[in-house]
Amino acid sequence: MFDSEQDIAGAVQQCQTILKLPANALSVESLEDRDWERAWLDDFKPMLFGDKLCICPTAFEPAPDKLNIMLDPGLAFGTGTHPTTRLCLEWLDQNAEKVTGKQVLDYGCGSGILAIAAGLLGAQQLHGVDIDPQALTATDSNAERNQVNNQITGFLPEPFKQKHANTQYDVLLANILANPLIELAAALCSHLKTGGHIVLSGILAEQADSVLTAYQPYIAFEPIAEHDGWVCLHGKRK
Repeated sequence: MFDSEQDIAGAVQQCQTILKLPANALSVESLEDRDWERAWLDDFKPMLFGDKLCICPTAFEPAPDKLNIMLDPGLAFGTGTHPTTRLCLEWLDQNAEKVTGKQVLDYGCGSGILAIAAGLLGAQQLHGVDIDPQALTATDSNAERNQVNNQITGFLPEPFKQKHANTQYDVLLANILANPLIELAAALCSHLKTGGHIVLSGILAEQADSVLTAYQPYIAFEPIAEHDGWVCLHGKRK
């Protein structure tokens, strides 16, 4: 979205060049100015994942008899609307006993949504890692809002390496993208205890085999979960 005073035609041309699109592949539409953040919030409704976990915007009352993650859209990825986040939350909901009282690593934590869900399910200690400082700020803020800030500590990758190079976890969650997951396979698995559980997402269905191959030496995988063309891979450390 661009301000009307910007060189729209030039921006379209740049996008077509960078994305190698044919002429007239992109169209331009004028929109009335409005409070876009407010508009997004107006369309962001409570969502249930499995039986227990509920993402609840702060403008709504928490759902009764559910574990409510109070969360509003922000600068960091992770509100539950994307299929990859949904798949991870559904895994957590269905496997609460695997995180209760355990140590959990959320690699690529974004808004902190998965770490917060694990915290509400009773995880003892959670570490979140992200390359974006704004994501760590969002994680801290959302963790405090959900009263799990004493359980969650966020790190940029380099400080995490320095402090937790040899730390191993009972559960490792990584909802990022297929290529980084493949590149990080050995490093991530080194942080997983024998018999520990790993959940990988951010993967298109056609990328699943490549990710499975990268993790096959370390992980015994269970059947793939899929939603809207995206998959979630989960298994145990050999």
